[in-house]
This record gives sequence, C-alpha cells and structure tokens, in this order.
Amino acid sequence: MKSSKLTTKYQTTIPKEIRDILHLKPGDAVTFHIGENNTIVLKKSKNFDKAYMQALTSTLNEWESKDDEENFKHLQDI
Repeated sequence: MKSSKLTTKYQTTIPKEIRDILHLKPGDAVTFHIGENNTIVLKKSKNFDKAYMQALTSTLNEWESKDDEENFKHLQDI
C-alpha cells in the first residue's frame, strides 16, 4: 500500500511506483472512480475518456440524485 499527503491546496503526489504502473507522465490526466464503501480507483485518462466524461456530465447531470442511484443500482452489475 502506498500513501501520500495532501497539501493545504488539496494537492498530492502520486507515488513513483503508481506512476510507473500507470505509465503517467507530467501533463497526463487521471480519472477517479468512486466505488462501493468509498473505494477509489485511479486510472490514466485517455483523450476519449475525458471528452466522453465531459459530454456525460453536461447531459446526464439531472440523474445524479440519491433516488436515481438507488433505483438504478442493479444496472451497475450488467
């Protein structure tokens, strides 16, 4: 398990071992996925991922309520 500290501006350094595994370089974008029990998955973003996520955020943000999460939770396993 690797760890890192937050600065006063909520920034952190990704440990070298993690950067190496993900082949991260300065300027690369990363994506955070929040899973069950508040687990976080960090992925190197692809250009397609960034554009896709921006499109989803701007078009589907009305589906971000707790009721929606509960009602559609069963679809996450598909």
